[in-house]
Amino acid sequence: MANRLELNSLDSAKYLYLRELSEPRDNSLRLVVQEAIVNPDGLVRPHPELPELAELSRSASPIESTDTCRTFELTWKRYAAYLVTEECVGSCGQSDDEVFTGSLFRVYTKSHFLEHLARDTGGHTEEMFHFKLTCLNHLIDVAAYAPPEVKQIWPVSSTPTRIQ
Repeated sequence: MANRLELNSLDSAKYLYLRELSEPRDNSLRLVVQEAIVNPDGLVRPHPELPELAELSRSASPIESTDTCRTFELTWKRYAAYLVTEECVGSCGQSDDEVFTGSLFRVYTKSHFLEHLARDTGGHTEEMFHFKLTCLNHLIDVAAYAPPEVKQIWPVSSTPTRIQ
C-alpha cells in the first residue's frame, strides 16, 4: 500500500477543491485537485437576502485557492468504479464503522463503498482498494486495483510524487 510519506504532499493541504475529472482512456481516471486556504485578504461576498449574516461576515475570511496554492493530478490507469457526490449531501451519512487512514486523501480498509461493490458487482479477479478525496465541493470515491499516480502540477515540482 502507499507509503505515508508519499501522501504527505497531497494530504498536508488544509482544504481541496476538485477542478477536473476526466477519463483519458477507457477505464482510466484523472482528477485534478487544487489546494485552498483561509485567505484573510480575500473578500467575503455579502448576502443582502440574509441580513442576519452581515455581522458574522465582517470578521470572516473566504476559503479559496490563491496563486500560491498547489495543484495535484491523480491518475488511475485502471479503476473498477468511482462515485462523485456533492459535498453537503455526502457528508451526512453514518460512517462510524468504516476504517481508513489519511485526511483529505483517504485509503480505506473497510468501507460501505467496498461492501456495495462486493455485494452488487462481480468479476473482480484482483483485490480492490477504496480511495477517497474529501474536497470542499465534492467527495470522490474510487475503487481501484492499485493506488493512483500522484504528481504536483502547480507550482511545478522538480520531483513528482508517485504513490505505489
